[in-house]
Amino acid sequence: MNVEDRFMQRVESDAEPARFHHEEHEEAEPVERMRTGTSDSSSTVPRMQEIGTMSRMETQRDEVYGMERHPTALSRIETHRSQHSATVGAGLKARTTSRQSKPLPAFGAGKPYPPALPEREEYVVEFDGPDDPLHAMNWPMTKKLRIATALGYVTLVAAFGSSIFSAATGSVARQFHVSSEVGILGISLYVLGFATGPILWAPTSELYGRKLPLVISSFGFGIFSIAVAVGKDAQTVFICRFFSGFMGACPLTCVGAVFADMFNNRQRGIAVTVFSVAVFSGPLLAPFIGGFINMSYLGWRWTEYIVAIMGFLGLFLLLVLMEETYPPVILTHKASDLRRRTKNWGIHAKQEEIEVDLKELLEKNLSRPMRMLVTEPIVLLLSIYMAFVYGILYLFLEFYPIVFQQVHGMNQGVGGLPYFGMIFGECLAAGVIVLRQPGYNRKLDANNNMPIPEWRLPEVIVGGVAFSVGIFWFGWTGFTSDIPWIVPTLSGLCTGFGIMAIFLQCLNYLIDAYLML
Repeated sequence: MNVEDRFMQRVESDAEPARFHHEEHEEAEPVERMRTGTSDSSSTVPRMQEIGTMSRMETQRDEVYGMERHPTALSRIETHRSQHSATVGAGLKARTTSRQSKPLPAFGAGKPYPPALPEREEYVVEFDGPDDPLHAMNWPMTKKLRIATALGYVTLVAAFGSSIFSAATGSVARQFHVSSEVGILGISLYVLGFATGPILWAPTSELYGRKLPLVISSFGFGIFSIAVAVGKDAQTVFICRFFSGFMGACPLTCVGAVFADMFNNRQRGIAVTVFSVAVFSGPLLAPFIGGFINMSYLGWRWTEYIVAIMGFLGLFLLLVLMEETYPPVILTHKASDLRRRTKNWGIHAKQEEIEVDLKELLEKNLSRPMRMLVTEPIVLLLSIYMAFVYGILYLFLEFYPIVFQQVHGMNQGVGGLPYFGMIFGECLAAGVIVLRQPGYNRKLDANNNMPIPEWRLPEVIVGGVAFSVGIFWFGWTGFTSDIPWIVPTLSGLCTGFGIMAIFLQCLNYLIDAYLML
């Protein structure tokens, strides 16, 4: 290990979250801090000081009383350093391996390599205390709601696109001369894209921030939706449906992380609940719309044109309303701005030290989740249960047409309206979770803001019972036209309530259980 590697290893150890723990309980005291002075075209050029063989811009000292020891500031610094250390390419091994793969080129113009920065950690930018307006949690609520609205719409469109094709499966099968079972692949492959997309979008959002993958995926979602609409054969339609789902998985992957960036523990529960309503109501809103379109002169291709138009509208909203919320990337932008304005090119953010390593990428995003799935009983059992519930949600896209179109004789458009029973059930579950949030907050306060995973389980227990009752009710009353159509429709209240309560609170349970890992 050379001198530079040892220095980098020391800096990494200094950045470990553990080094901040002991400071949280210390009494606040005045701390002297270095703040790099800014300059612009109208300001005088700061005097340069020679330090050894390096020139350095003069810095401005100010005294900040207790800021660096503020619990919120320390918690955020710890979180950002933890995010950095867990990001692909942040490890010392990844950086030294890539550096040693080939010899360094000459510095150029006969110049020797300059010495390293005297104290590299002093050149790393941080947020300016707990109330720094750059941090997403300190943004005005109106700005947060504007971003949340755009993200909620994009998420709704991705979920909407997953099921609108259900009304077109019969038409697709007839046009391309395939069986009805093969026609259903248009839905199955889309959901498969949902499952595989996070493998790409999750690490991308940690490396380059939240906005870039959301914008790229929204553009790709619109393009592949158009490709489905103009497909000339079945394989083109099905392959492009897969990639539509792959692109649509980005909002489902990143929006929760954006809410975690913007909202604190008290606000986040309500924000994630509203997000979950968009995720689960989207697939149920689409079938009756797709049914009316498929019945009209427009035909099945316009079910995808509509989705593409909605997708490009979501892209426009992201470009206009969305701002970067990921703290490490915000600091990268801050460092870039400071470098330009101060001409001090040593200023940087921790995120800029990252070098992507393919082996580490595969290890952290493929092997680690699979290892947790196999070795952690909680993860395995809840994953099986949540996968079962989510699968039943999409099976209803085939159950309801059988009951309401074949048994009760409704057309495709009207036959999709009974899905509103499930939508109302999901909204009912969301309302219950929101109403219980103040009680959850009181428990957090009493437990020093440390969540207990089991606090999430009452809704899961009630939801599990309601889900089973709803499925039994639907099967018991939906097989014959002698029972009025409203009876199986009302079963959706229990089914929708169960789906929302189980999935949302099981997900929160997993987050709380592995919060400190």
